[in-house]
Amino acid sequence: MKRTSWSTGLSVTAEGVGVVAHTGSIMTRLLADRTGLTDELFKAMTRRNFVPGHDRGRVLADVAVMLADGGEAIAAIDVLRHQAGVLGPVASAPTVWRTLKSMTAGRRNQIAAARARARRHVWAQLPGGIPASKVAGVDLADVIVLDIDATIVIAHSEKENAAATFKRPFGYHPIGVWCDNTSEFLAAKPRAGNAGSNTTVDHIEVLTEAIAQVPGTHHKKLLIRSDGAGSSHGLLDWLTEQGTVRGRSVECGVGFAITGKLRDAIDLVPKKVWTPALDADGGVREGGDVAELTGLIDPKVLAKWPAGMRVIVRRERPNPGPT
Repeated sequence: MKRTSWSTGLSVTAEGVGVVAHTGSIMTRLLADRTGLTDELFKAMTRRNFVPGHDRGRVLADVAVMLADGGEAIAAIDVLRHQAGVLGPVASAPTVWRTLKSMTAGRRNQIAAARARARRHVWAQLPGGIPASKVAGVDLADVIVLDIDATIVIAHSEKENAAATFKRPFGYHPIGVWCDNTSEFLAAKPRAGNAGSNTTVDHIEVLTEAIAQVPGTHHKKLLIRSDGAGSSHGLLDWLTEQGTVRGRSVECGVGFAITGKLRDAIDLVPKKVWTPALDADGGVREGGDVAELTGLIDPKVLAKWPAGMRVIVRRERPNPGPT
């Protein structure tokens, strides 16, 4: 099946008047086809003795295009349907719903594997290799950096699993993982609005899925970054265990709760030990300093955490606010 036949002879002009620009959606769709993602999704969605009117791989790819184009509801697929002269037949909203409702745990696993295969193909095509992540202006070379964080998705009316979040708004509280090197969204775990912010099992599940999305040739050096929600014994113990896999190095940086004992340790840091903090580009962060507390913390406290863990503290002058 030739996925890109719809784009044969396609040209773009800037001569339109009074039109709404959706040119980017065309390029996004073409990218999915040429990287093999649409084909991989087709294979993942194939069912024996079932020949749908719309290729289910194409349906999923078009849903992704619709979301990238700003769609917030399944009905927004009609924006693509209105471009049938360019895109060819596009599934209707009811067909999209049927496709989504046909999902089983096994089917979702097949889709994840399909995405991973397409990603492996794309990463292999990058002429300069995978972009290096940078921290404080320092190039991390071949380290793959994964950032895990929860977010709030607002629900404007009563919906399944929508609830008041820990930050008060009503909606959902999913967790996602992004690859800092390529700015790709690797994996997500949908969660109810009242889900905990530091639930260990949820963090482990979504990180497992995210690591599986990284091509195996890039598993040698991984850096996992999280805010304070990641500073649970269960998660850090799991990450430490992942670092014992042969041929793999896993490091992590997480936020750490400030307790009374840590505040006491901070008071013991000599003035000469404080070092100017750096911003993302490596420049000195005005009014910010950092210091290591590891040697000032009770060894009994450190013993409860993974061996070799370091505790770094940052101090900054409070923002004076508007003047």
